[in-house]
Amino acid sequence: MLKKIPVEKVRQGMYLQQLCGSWLNSPFWQTSFAIDGPELVHQVRNCGVREIWIDVARGVDVMEQPAGSAALGQPASAADTPRFSFGDIASVTVAEELERAARLVNRSKEAVGAMFNEARMGRLSNVSSAMPLVEEIAASVLRNPGALVSLVRLKQADDYTYLHSVAVCALMVALARKLGLDDEEVRECGMAGLLHDIGKMAVPNDILNKPGKLTDAEFGTVKGHPSAGHRLLIESESVSPIALDVCLHHHEKYDGSGYPHGLKGEEISLHARMGAVCDVYDAITSDRPYKAGWCPAESLRKMAEWTKAGHFDPVIFAAFVKCIGIYPVGTLVRLKSGRLGVVLDNTKSLLQPQVRVFFSTKSTSYIPPETIDLALPGLQESITAREDAAAWNFPDVDRYWLTAA
Repeated sequence: MLKKIPVEKVRQGMYLQQLCGSWLNSPFWQTSFAIDGPELVHQVRNCGVREIWIDVARGVDVMEQPAGSAALGQPASAADTPRFSFGDIASVTVAEELERAARLVNRSKEAVGAMFNEARMGRLSNVSSAMPLVEEIAASVLRNPGALVSLVRLKQADDYTYLHSVAVCALMVALARKLGLDDEEVRECGMAGLLHDIGKMAVPNDILNKPGKLTDAEFGTVKGHPSAGHRLLIESESVSPIALDVCLHHHEKYDGSGYPHGLKGEEISLHARMGAVCDVYDAITSDRPYKAGWCPAESLRKMAEWTKAGHFDPVIFAAFVKCIGIYPVGTLVRLKSGRLGVVLDNTKSLLQPQVRVFFSTKSTSYIPPETIDLALPGLQESITAREDAAAWNFPDVDRYWLTAA
């Protein structure tokens, strides 16, 4: 049964059938959906409509009005609908989050694409309207970082510019939480990740997508994108100092060898040091016109070398590794038994993840896929090494964690 209610009466467990307003201005990509978390409660209450239709046959009804309380339908002030706390978000497995994350990836690509196309024409409307998207990305990451981050890693080269920004947004949120930043700063870090490469829209596509080595002149053009993005964001409305800073300084290096200003050590802000790590991780794990992406574990190994060489803040990089795990989702590993498998979920244990085994090195043949939880007590199995899928001529190891989830 459908029922129209004031938007301030929305609560977790309801099924939203329709907004009483134009979906053209809606922050949601679905016309109807279950309100299954506090973050969605907050987003619906603040989506700009006064009333919504709910389906009480598919979700909970309005809470009974206590005696002596305000009359039903009395509007609530903005102060009565505070932003939801990220601490209220319960963690789930990769399998439980994957479908929701996949929908979010598709919506994010469209939303970021529209924003970047505006930027390509030299203008950018109020970017604060992207905050609901940032909050959805943040909520997915906090439920399980492996799902969204791993899905975005599988992006096609044509989608790189847009989904790279989504990935850096997600990684910035995860890293900000690991560093103990408060909820508002976590949000601003996510927004900074979403906007960090907006200046790439000032770089011609034939340079961005060039399969070969860039000339000195072309590389000079690319190196101008942080300043170009910074100028564009300054002209927009409601851009936080954090987003401006990360946009301008995410290519600075800890040893002072970066650009555009050659800042060194703590001359680089905390947020820009975070942005540098998140930006590089997604870049090197992604397929590009000029290079195939490295697997997550190999990427972390390379970044550890670069950290020793002075590229990244070692404290920030160590926190980042703890975020995504020593064996991120999608990593090909060898077990003590000689079986090879792909990391499926590392939520419970970074050192003892769930692994989907599919190949025996003893018989050099494929075996029926099986999920093994290495954290189970008494299990006589463990990871002995990381493996290179290309060396084994495995065409697509990601399908094992995708289909298992």
